[in-house]
Amino acid sequence: MRVALFLTCVNDTLYPQTGRAVVSLLTRLGVEVDFPPGQSCCGQAHYNTGYRHEAEPLARRFAEVFRGYEAIVTPSASCGAMVRELYPRLGDRARVEGRGGSLAATLAPVVPRTYELTEFLVDVLGVTDVGAWYPHTVTYHPTCHGLRSLRLGDRPRRLLEAVKGLELVELPGAEECCGFGGTFALKNAEVSAAMGADKVRNAESTGAQVLCAADNSCLMHIGGTMSRLRTGLRPVHIAEILASTEEEPAV
Repeated sequence: MRVALFLTCVNDTLYPQTGRAVVSLLTRLGVEVDFPPGQSCCGQAHYNTGYRHEAEPLARRFAEVFRGYEAIVTPSASCGAMVRELYPRLGDRARVEGRGGSLAATLAPVVPRTYELTEFLVDVLGVTDVGAWYPHTVTYHPTCHGLRSLRLGDRPRRLLEAVKGLELVELPGAEECCGFGGTFALKNAEVSAAMGADKVRNAESTGAQVLCAADNSCLMHIGGTMSRLRTGLRPVHIAEILASTEEEPAV
């Protein structure tokens, strides 16, 4: 199977190791992975801040860059949700405003073929044991877009539970937002910081060494809070855990 990796802006700029982990993991599972160099921002930041029209050219570019692939895989539930949930709205709104149906027609082919990493592994490849080894105690935070928009459910947990050496412990208040929310963290800094502190304190109470999630944007916020609170926890993307083996342990 030939798929395209949609890395996202945050990962490309700040967390390239997550992209490398996705490629390593999928290649190990027999998947041929391409990285289309023309990819750019999906437009989520623009759309969520109210610049809907400015998001449209980015959505069109996404559709053109990733056209023709069997599947588009991303290690970001928030950007995956932008494509799956909000691209159809962009197209419909353009049609309602009398700007024709070309945007909707352009976006339609890529919407159902875009998958967040864990749902691609479980739903498309049909695997939960990916041959990973990660000898640490881990607690899992389900991010808002994965939980509420993509409805990932227990897919990430099933993958983590199959990792050899990994002890998965329950996170109190797991379904509560970490406080990031993109520009919410900028516009409501005090509330965002308080929510982040609650999340980190709950994670500390588990005794885990690692807090895992499927979105590096949320992990960036949580990790910053961990640093300020001087905890012993580490934020790690689920792709890096699943890519780790005894031969190639995660850093």
